[in-house]
Amino acid sequence: MENSLSLVLILLATAVIVVVLCRILHLPVMLGYLVVGILIGPHALAWIPDAVGTQHLAEFGVVFLMFSIGLEFSLARLRAMKRTVFGLGGAQVVVTMLLVMAVAALFDLDWRTGLALGGVLAMSSTAIVSKMLVERAELNLPYGQQMMGVLLFQDIAVVPLLIIIPALATSAEDLPATLAFATLKAAAVLLLLLVFGQRVMRSWFHVVARQKSSELFMLNVLLITLGLAYFTELAGLSLALGAFVAGMLISETEYRYQVEEDIKPFRDVLLGLFFVTIGMKLDLGNVMAEFGWVLLVLTGLILFKALVVALLARAFEGDWGVALRSAIGLAQAGEFGFVLLTLADGAHLLDSATMQIVLAAMLLSMLAAPFMIQHAEAIARRFSAAEWTSRAMQMHQIAIQSMGSSGHIILCGYGRSGQKLASFLEDEGLSFIALDLDSRRVHEAIAAKKSVVYGDAAKREVLMAAGLMRAKALVVTYSDKHSALAILRHTKELRPDLPVVVRTTDDTHVEALKDAGAAEVVAEVLEGSVMLASQAMLMAGVPLNRVIRRVQENRARRYAVFSGYLRTMQGEVGEATESLQQRFLSVLLREDSAAVGKRLHEVGLEALNVEVNALRRHGVHGAQPSEEMVLQAGDVLVLLGLPEALQEAEAWLHNG
Repeated sequence: MENSLSLVLILLATAVIVVVLCRILHLPVMLGYLVVGILIGPHALAWIPDAVGTQHLAEFGVVFLMFSIGLEFSLARLRAMKRTVFGLGGAQVVVTMLLVMAVAALFDLDWRTGLALGGVLAMSSTAIVSKMLVERAELNLPYGQQMMGVLLFQDIAVVPLLIIIPALATSAEDLPATLAFATLKAAAVLLLLLVFGQRVMRSWFHVVARQKSSELFMLNVLLITLGLAYFTELAGLSLALGAFVAGMLISETEYRYQVEEDIKPFRDVLLGLFFVTIGMKLDLGNVMAEFGWVLLVLTGLILFKALVVALLARAFEGDWGVALRSAIGLAQAGEFGFVLLTLADGAHLLDSATMQIVLAAMLLSMLAAPFMIQHAEAIARRFSAAEWTSRAMQMHQIAIQSMGSSGHIILCGYGRSGQKLASFLEDEGLSFIALDLDSRRVHEAIAAKKSVVYGDAAKREVLMAAGLMRAKALVVTYSDKHSALAILRHTKELRPDLPVVVRTTDDTHVEALKDAGAAEVVAEVLEGSVMLASQAMLMAGVPLNRVIRRVQENRARRYAVFSGYLRTMQGEVGEATESLQQRFLSVLLREDSAAVGKRLHEVGLEALNVEVNALRRHGVHGAQPSEEMVLQAGDVLVLLGLPEALQEAEAWLHNG
């Protein structure tokens, strides 16, 4: 009991520490688990023995991983991407396996060992690639779709490999019969589960859901997942195969998303344990002794796999730039490779030395993957003239669209929020240019004669082509922290006086975005709560004018640019003519501006009936700056006043 508790405490403590460190360093958590396994395993600090109980717990991580893959298994998605998934993805797996088998034969390894290693090294990391694509807003780009299609086929290819690799452990004479029997058995079990399971699953979930008990729903999910996994193991197949089928069955019901959310904590925790046990298998002493072989396998894995993907992607899609980026993104080993490597080791297809060399090379390739993907664009440009031409044409199209615009608003993203904002701007007669990465959405907008172009707003040259230096404001309409920070960084460098408004889902990253230079951050959750409160007060009988005042006060506290304006509007009735309405103007103080070095009250803007509503400075943001604040070059003053007064105030600040 004491040993079990100490084992659990060690795993929990190291898991918490590694997750925190990986979040801080923006690295995949999976790599952290692998490193922890190396450190605390029997070949290093030896805090945890490589015991049978630990391995059994780790198997449940694979079960829930395969269950999650089954949940995402969509026939509609496969049909939509069939050329990429079955064409490019199938060719990549087959060619990589054949190439590895040929290399294994050169080193006098058994063909069964070569086949197992081929399956292991054909896999790429879904976790790393998908995370990097999402963070870099590249998931909907051509190479992003290409990579996800190949990864989807790799996920599918794991299922037959889970059957084939254990069967390879039999003697050469019995192997054909063993493989045939395993295939027939798998087909019969899958047919039984899929045909009868489809009819039962939805009805049973209806019964469970009607009880309106979250714990019963969770218990039911666990029962189905582990029950089907146990059933396939009893049939002589793997636990993972049954879990995959369970996920497929549930994916066809309307409960898919709820199940996915409920199962996530179990999957992440147990999968983390699986990667810890994989790291425990690595013997650093053996790796250092065979370091030359490790480097050779690592180099061969990355170069040959990248070459295979690049040539195949070029043949299927015909674009070298896209092919090179896909090749760089898929050149590493993957988490399913570890699953298959564990099976191959259990089937005694690999000797200890080969196992250590391959495992070390796989780990190093995954550690290098985020950095390779980060610099994929520069590498693609260096080796592909077509990439330069494509990028130049894209910039040319954006520049043509924005050429005649001055004082326009740049919209980063043309989704639902971007389209609604564009509608408001059109009603006010304000010009805009929208940048979006969804080619289908861009084509539809162009057909509707909207000023929308294809381009990644997080890239400096795209913003410049969209007329950043001539724009009046910039709005990030999608909720993506990493992309928004990149846009803010470029804008701050090129146009520090340009006000940038950023949309977020909640208030988690508000301070970070404001520190990066955002003039305002609009959180959907907060805006939604304001409208909910206003409707609730109206329904409760609170007078309309009091509700409006409460909403105004809330927004005045929340948004700096509203604070002074709403104060001046208190008690006013009716509308002034447009020329007499106050507005905002952002003014950047230059090195030679007359106001630099003076205190705010010494500038004398009040004589012009202009108020300094807010001041933006590196590390400083907020409304109503102190009268004693000394102005510096690089400060952006947000002025509130009438149009003519604002023009005089801008000249006053610069010229004195």
